[in-house]
Amino acid sequence: MNEQLISRVVSEVLARLQEQSATAATGKTGFGVYDAMPDAVAAAHASFLKLKEGGVSARKKAIAVIRKLCVQHAESWGAIEFEETKIGRLDHKIEKLRICGDLVPGVEMLERMAFSGDFGLTLIDFAPWGVIGAVTPSTHSVPTLTGNAINMLAAGNSVVFNTHPSAAHCAAHAIRAYNEAIFAETGIPDLLTTVRKPTLDTFKEMCGAAQVRLLCVTGGPAVVKAAMLTGKRAVCAGPGNPPVVVDETADLERAARCVIQGASYDNNLLCIGEKEVFVVESVADRFLAALESAGAHRLTSSQVDAFTKEVFSFPQGQGAGCPHPVLNKKLIGQSPQTLAQTIGLSVPAKCQLLFGETGADHLFVQEEQMMPFLPIVRVKNVDAAIDAAIQAEHGYKHTGIMHSQNIRHLTRMAQEIDTTLFIKNGPCMTGLGLGGEGFLSFSVATPTGEGVTTPMTFTRSRRCVMVENLNLY
Repeated sequence: MNEQLISRVVSEVLARLQEQSATAATGKTGFGVYDAMPDAVAAAHASFLKLKEGGVSARKKAIAVIRKLCVQHAESWGAIEFEETKIGRLDHKIEKLRICGDLVPGVEMLERMAFSGDFGLTLIDFAPWGVIGAVTPSTHSVPTLTGNAINMLAAGNSVVFNTHPSAAHCAAHAIRAYNEAIFAETGIPDLLTTVRKPTLDTFKEMCGAAQVRLLCVTGGPAVVKAAMLTGKRAVCAGPGNPPVVVDETADLERAARCVIQGASYDNNLLCIGEKEVFVVESVADRFLAALESAGAHRLTSSQVDAFTKEVFSFPQGQGAGCPHPVLNKKLIGQSPQTLAQTIGLSVPAKCQLLFGETGADHLFVQEEQMMPFLPIVRVKNVDAAIDAAIQAEHGYKHTGIMHSQNIRHLTRMAQEIDTTLFIKNGPCMTGLGLGGEGFLSFSVATPTGEGVTTPMTFTRSRRCVMVENLNLY
């Protein structure tokens, strides 16, 4: 981004932050933002009833407003989120909002079925649940919220959000703006609601509210587990550790560019982002050289070791009393330059990704880490690469990527890794419609099986039967 644009965006951010701080200080709420979760739920329920009266036309108007605003305010909202969370890249946060306006499906995706025959006519239609309780992450707060809003309103629901505390301000700002504009178009004030200070307690209140009929969780394993234990139906987007396989037939220069593009996107905050690469031995040196030629910076073995100690720790000493290493949260979503500084290294400002060779059992391979460092593992052949990729994916069934010109290799990996998203010869974002065909959602429901969510995900199937009438023949 050029300096003039950054300056303008930051100025707008500061003005909006001051405005919102003043509003919070006076305790004013409304248009979706409430102090207490029961109030947020009640407001969402009242607006759901109004949306039901307004029909599909009201849904379309509300969605059109959201599409317009997320594009119109992409720069300022992206900057507000970046300022609040301090993770990722500003240019990519802006882009994620812009693509929500174009790629997230609305009412056009709702499907209906009819069966006509000797016994009459049967119609299968899809109804809303009512109020949906949604959890959004700090990594893509406003984009996830926006995509959820379009999908859920298209299905006829209202939504109460328990946003991540680290991104609550930007989320509340967007929710208020969406509601104000939706109210101007439809007269419905609270189709999207939230609490000003989300906590674990407000999450429990949301899940326990009788008017919340369905949950949608985009977050870490703990909150996913908590949602699934509520007894309510939950659509859950769980963890991922997406592996990449590069075989001997791959276009290595293209593969290197794609890997850098995907693994560096928003500093590798995407759950679908490339997290580790398994490359066939016979082309490994050429692939590593291609990564360097494309602008990635290679760490030596000793630098990888030093960096690993900065990123991971064992609270009670390595291997003692702590079965899993702890990730240094301060480094999540930081730039390659910031990561390099932790080991006394300086890399060019234009560098988007760090990489280094490791073994298949290395912490960077086995643990999901959301930062622009990519471990590269040499393997004997493509079969060994696929097997190693399946192991590193840990059965999350999330995302897998392969670069190959061999159809049999691509087919074998697609079948055996069995992930929700499988991308061939492209960067991870193509799996969600950015540079690839298809639609977008930042909620990829892997543990519960819905996959990339759509309006249909948030509906209930209903069957209406007319016996011996209304059949035309």
